[in-house]
Amino acid sequence: MTKILVIDDHPIVLLGCRRVLEDAGITDITLASNLIEGFRAYRSDKPDVIIIDLAIKKGVLVGLTFIRRLRVHDKHTPILVLTMHEDPMIASQSLRLGANGYILKDTSSVDIIKALQAVRQGKPFLSHAIASAIAVMETKGRSNPLSAMTLRELQTLELIAQGKQYTAIAEELNVSYKTIANTCSQIKGKLGVKSLPELMRIAIDHLPEMSGQGIGERPAPTSRTGKYW
Repeated sequence: MTKILVIDDHPIVLLGCRRVLEDAGITDITLASNLIEGFRAYRSDKPDVIIIDLAIKKGVLVGLTFIRRLRVHDKHTPILVLTMHEDPMIASQSLRLGANGYILKDTSSVDIIKALQAVRQGKPFLSHAIASAIAVMETKGRSNPLSAMTLRELQTLELIAQGKQYTAIAEELNVSYKTIANTCSQIKGKLGVKSLPELMRIAIDHLPEMSGQGIGERPAPTSRTGKYW
């Protein structure tokens, strides 16, 4: 019997996923409303497929961070992203970090099951609109200047866009001031800019999910504490 873990912070989405899965004959379903619950369920239940939203509480980089961290420990469990975000850069980044499929929340229940079956069998699956958007983006040479950023660089850049100084950013990300200074130097080099105002302008123009809520996540505790990594 297929075991499914669904991670989403919207109760209605969780219940909707349960209904879709149960209608398809899948009954071994675990629902988690945050990443800590999701990681604990992953460790205890050993699901066959993980379905995850990206924008959990703080924004898409939190979901992307979860995928990256999970892949450090587990290279094989299929991950299906179920999200509202149509940005091809976000989709491409999800796949690069280890997601096996990427579908939109307005996808039909039939296609959700098709996506689930595909990733369960080791096959990639993309919503048609996302596949087309990625193809167009790659044809244009990935014009978004942030496409070459690492996850930590994107987190740092987002906090810069909020007007935070290096000391505050270091505290937010639980790293040293020197680490942030070096990260910002790397970002400036990649983007060809010299000042923080220039970085802020680029972030505001190009960063996805700039909702003002913040997406810089503190590194979570390790698994030895019984919590999320």
